[in-house]
Amino acid sequence: MLNKPPEVVSAMADPEGRKTLRNCLRGLPERVFPVGNLEYAASGLVFLTNDGDLSAEMLKNWAHLEQTYHVKVKGMLTLADLERLGKEIGVKMQTVRQPDATRGRAANFWYEVRMRDSKKEELRRVLFKEKHPLEKLKRIGLGPLTVEGIPRGRYRMIEQKEAEKLRKFEKAGKEDDGRDEERKRDLTQRPQRAQRRERKTPV
Repeated sequence: MLNKPPEVVSAMADPEGRKTLRNCLRGLPERVFPVGNLEYAASGLVFLTNDGDLSAEMLKNWAHLEQTYHVKVKGMLTLADLERLGKEIGVKMQTVRQPDATRGRAANFWYEVRMRDSKKEELRRVLFKEKHPLEKLKRIGLGPLTVEGIPRGRYRMIEQKEAEKLRKFEKAGKEDDGRDEERKRDLTQRPQRAQRRERKTPV
């Protein structure tokens, strides 16, 4: 796991000559490659591996893997805003302790967001519409993994038990999404069944 600084490409090479993950992995004896993507301007957790099977499994289930971000927005959101916007986007939003430098005099505030990767652009769109555009993005968690304790620009190796927990988390997320889809289909079909019953009722 690597704590990527901002303005670093989430790849091992870049045709434009920008800094890449390779710049942060000096001294690592293994050849590894990143799984998924973390945009150039964002910072935080990037997962790298030399296990092709694990990488393929993670990418297959990437849409079901919950990710945790700290986001900095323009201005301040109220608790009511967080609840309302969270429901609209389909994510979990909450307040976090503000950095010491901004406490008490901040114009722009940080919040924690738990979401699937597919919700990121929707988050940007809704915050922009609400006149609280996203200013900074930091991924602090990927499934059960956390970047806590890893200095910016540094990495640490994960243990076998962490890799196993990650696999279980992926499968659990996929199963949860499957149950959600079943509930949505059931709710959609209920009015249709009721209409069919109404048609059969003699006048």
